[in-house]
Amino acid sequence: MVHINIEFKARCSKTAKIKKILISRNADYKGTDYQVDTYFKVNSGRLKIREGTIENALIYYERKDTKKPKQSKISLFPLNSNSSSSLKEILADSLGILVVVAKQREIYFIENVKFHVDSIQNLGTFIEVEAIDNEGTIGIEKLQEQCHFYLDLFGVSEKDLISSSYSDLIQYGHDGSDASQSPVSP
Repeated sequence: MVHINIEFKARCSKTAKIKKILISRNADYKGTDYQVDTYFKVNSGRLKIREGTIENALIYYERKDTKKPKQSKISLFPLNSNSSSSLKEILADSLGILVVVAKQREIYFIENVKFHVDSIQNLGTFIEVEAIDNEGTIGIEKLQEQCHFYLDLFGVSEKDLISSSYSDLIQYGHDGSDASQSPVSP
């Protein structure tokens, strides 16, 4: 499945406030997912296997590294937990592992917008918002509007916005603004 989304990611020391806002807006809470994302060495974009307690998928995505809400082109292939380890082994042997990201992720939805309240091992806490167009019917302009609305609603400052992926933050030695709050293993 290929889809387009507009997303932003930011350091967040006020996750309780964000969760309170989401609950007040009747967000659909999907649960807490303990995820391990294994990134593989590829020539362009990013390729990873996500192994979680809720989400399991092979994911390839391309996006520019910019702090502003940005467009991502995503190809996602759902996996079951039984098949992901075999596929991960094949990809590791053929491509090599770039980096592994371990996180605790709370997942919420409001209509087509997905919210992640993340605690990343060795990095700290973050909020990630993805305005998703699975069918190609919403349009990039509306997705941009949705992201900007939540940037304002959550009071995200420009200095807290993250331009790259968690894999880049870990790979290049950035430690985030609140490394003391690492996720607890499942």
